[in-house]
Amino acid sequence: MTSELLRQVRLLDPVADTDRVADVLITDGTIAAVEPHIGDVPAAAEIVDRPGLVLGTGLIDLYSHSGEPGFESRETLQSLRQAAIAGGFTRLTVLPDTQPAIDHPGGVEFLRSSLQSSSTALPQVQLWGALTLGAAGKQLAELADLAAAGVVGFAESQSLQNWALLRRSLEYAQPLGKPIALWCWDAELSGGGVVRDGVEAMRLGLPGNPSFAETAPLAALLECVAAIGTPVHLMRVSTARSVEQIAAAKASGLPITASTTWMHLLLNINAVQSYDPSLRLEPPLGNPTDQAALIDAVEQGIIDAIAIDHTPYTYEEKTVAFAEAPPGAIGLELALPLLWQRLVESGNWSALTLWRALSVHPARCLGQPLEAIAPNQRAELTLFDPQQTWKVTSSSLKSTSTNTPWLGQELIGRVIKVWTP
Repeated sequence: MTSELLRQVRLLDPVADTDRVADVLITDGTIAAVEPHIGDVPAAAEIVDRPGLVLGTGLIDLYSHSGEPGFESRETLQSLRQAAIAGGFTRLTVLPDTQPAIDHPGGVEFLRSSLQSSSTALPQVQLWGALTLGAAGKQLAELADLAAAGVVGFAESQSLQNWALLRRSLEYAQPLGKPIALWCWDAELSGGGVVRDGVEAMRLGLPGNPSFAETAPLAALLECVAAIGTPVHLMRVSTARSVEQIAAAKASGLPITASTTWMHLLLNINAVQSYDPSLRLEPPLGNPTDQAALIDAVEQGIIDAIAIDHTPYTYEEKTVAFAEAPPGAIGLELALPLLWQRLVESGNWSALTLWRALSVHPARCLGQPLEAIAPNQRAELTLFDPQQTWKVTSSSLKSTSTNTPWLGQELIGRVIKVWTP
């Protein structure tokens, strides 16, 4: 029997909506006691007594990219899992744009066997199944077979441009009872833009991507959901106008949830003045008004969850001109400390607001339970030191890739340990 006693940790439990200081005893992976002070401690218990530590429900990532299979030079399943654990994530949900794509039961089984053979057992890895064959957006995949194979839901890493196909996918998936995650983006309306359209885009000399490249297809998708009734999760929300549309849709009772990415909360187009290719994202970083609207929307619950959308690339792939760089950045190890400093330490959000958007709300978007931190519950927990400093380097990161604008910088806040069932 192994026991760990965490003395006087700040307990963040968004399930029970509590933020308090307590002692927590964990025995053989189960929460044995949560008390103001635990006096009866097992003789061999490991005692952690460090002021200021935060213990919260395990973090859950809604969608991220794996390099394996197909692009192992970017990221392997083992390094992806190690990065997730280092960032405090107890559940990681992988998008289906691997090579080959996760578009049939054989692909699901192949990934599962690869995960089982990995020397890293944590965290729990869940798989999105592709809505279309090859995740190419042209022909509907056999969704019922994928559901039977155990995918967590259906998603497309890229936006579906074929509205007839999208309609069929919503109709076909409805009885399967699995989440459907979609990204609203119109390739033609975007006009090849690589930053958010506006004055700053002109100053930067980069082609602008207008906000209506997101809001126009979002309006159409909401009309489809209203007519068909299939619940949908809206991925990568990035504009103030999208927030207004989602708020109105939720008020009218549409069965939708929504997420934005952590980088869209932290940064806006002004950061692109550095021309760092790691800031080349899709959707692009918004204008300051977009960023402010997203921050407010997460706090109000209009946007349910924060996604990491971890997207690794090799040094060679990203070390090109900004407009030529493939979109995406890593983030599993960086999101919690940076969001904590920017939004919690600054007083913009309560600690529970951040933890809720990174844990219980992503679980609900996936239709999964997350238990409160209480005796007799299996431990699915993240221990975080909001004051520990560390430098982001290729050696300190667990991810194989280093495509992040914070490379070489010192951060405050680091995950100490996670427990998973």
